[in-house]
Amino acid sequence: MKSFLPKRQINHTYIKNFYYKLLHGYWFKIRASRRSVTLDIPHHKHIFWSWCGSFFGIALTAYLSVKTNSPLLIAPFGATSVLIFGVPDSPLAQPRNVIGGNCLAAIVSLIVLHLFGSEPWAMGMAVATAIGIMQLTATLHPPSGAVVLVVMMTKAPWHFLFTPVLEGSIILVLCAVIFNNLAKERTYPKYWL
Repeated sequence: MKSFLPKRQINHTYIKNFYYKLLHGYWFKIRASRRSVTLDIPHHKHIFWSWCGSFFGIALTAYLSVKTNSPLLIAPFGATSVLIFGVPDSPLAQPRNVIGGNCLAAIVSLIVLHLFGSEPWAMGMAVATAIGIMQLTATLHPPSGAVVLVVMMTKAPWHFLFTPVLEGSIILVLCAVIFNNLAKERTYPKYWL
């Protein structure tokens, strides 16, 4: 049976050019710049205060965990310490971001966990949703993404939001306020809310 419809002509040159431009543009995006950009090595005083603050903050949180027999320390707090003591001027290291970001991430992940379980797709949804909510509320804190995974992987109960997330975050922020302000050239926080 013959078709009476005209055959459609495919413009192969157009298709080749389209894919060439698409891949060419993508290649230039991912190849990065030719020169490596490194972080400046901070002054030895800054390194000293960062070391002291993070040592005191993590040690105090761990000590209080043992003394109160309640878990106040989780792995994401190590990354939080890098921010609040290593780069205290960063917007991601401010108290609003540390406490708010960690708590929002815990709330989102607890809701996803109790609604959908800890399936791989639910973990992805929990991290993605927490990032979106932190962006919407201006409380973005990178270690909070790890808080989500801790909740999902350990199947944490609801009180995980308060102990260790809220209490541990507050302890670390208070340590950051104390130690960062002992140095003349450091001020923490830049803002509270």
